[in-house]
Amino acid sequence: MTKNAGSIDRAVRVVLGLVLISLVFIGPQTPWGWIGAIFLVTGLVGMCPLYSIFGINTCPLNKRS
Repeated sequence: MTKNAGSIDRAVRVVLGLVLISLVFIGPQTPWGWIGAIFLVTGLVGMCPLYSIFGINTCPLNKRS
């Protein structure tokens, strides 16, 4: 499992994930807020399966030449 998300990408994912999850508790309380869990996990792990499928890599340490 190679990391393919850079530090800025990961930070945005974690923040977005936390915001979406918080909407479940304090916002409109729809199940769509749980999509934030996906963003939170991919941000913490640093690997996005969709990036792998589409060949996207925002991690500067793992750039292919």
